[in-house]
Amino acid sequence: MTTASPALDAASVARHIDHTLLKPEATTADVTALVAEAIELGTYSVCVSPSMLPLSLPADAHLKVAVVCGFPSGKHHGSIKAAEAALAIAQGADEIDMVIDIGAAKAGRFEDVQADIAAVRASIPAPHVLKVIIESAALTDAEIVAVCEAAVAAGADFVKTSTGFHPAGGATVHAVRLMKQTVGDRAQVKASGGVRSFADAVAMIDAGATRLGVSGSAALLSGATPAGSAGSY
Repeated sequence: MTTASPALDAASVARHIDHTLLKPEATTADVTALVAEAIELGTYSVCVSPSMLPLSLPADAHLKVAVVCGFPSGKHHGSIKAAEAALAIAQGADEIDMVIDIGAAKAGRFEDVQADIAAVRASIPAPHVLKVIIESAALTDAEIVAVCEAAVAAGADFVKTSTGFHPAGGATVHAVRLMKQTVGDRAQVKASGGVRSFADAVAMIDAGATRLGVSGSAALLSGATPAGSAGSY
């Protein structure tokens, strides 16, 4: 059990959230509703599939747009991922969440993993943000460390636990903590996949995550402890 910090109220947790809709059946109307809900909730960004771009945002919306790349398998050639990322940026994305070739990591081909990430990084130079999805539940601890090192070496801004689509599972406190210990101040950590409750969100942030991938953001934030209440998580 983790005791929620008084600083982690609903509004502060919302600013950690990439409000996410990546279902294959998502429509333009669904994404429009996602954007409206994100603005209402005060989330950091929305995260959508590349085919949903460009998005129409209100002029006064303080909302970033994140787009997935090589999603969800990661089994795309690096040049294709790079082109997909570049097109998304050209169509208004601020951030790219790319999936590594998980098989390459499982085979110990970490130089290939790094080259894959570097290709995307080269196609979307800073200040555009690059998050690298490592599918941590499918990796051993040693593989997580090696992949995180490859991501940092390739210039990633974040390492991210999961797509949320892999049968091995999503984010865990253990994985987030290990990822943060590995990257230190060189990159940030995003917890994604199975972050469904306010308690989950607090635990991930306490473990070192600075961003959360959440599809059910309204339900999650509704579980926040009211200001002035003790509450335990």
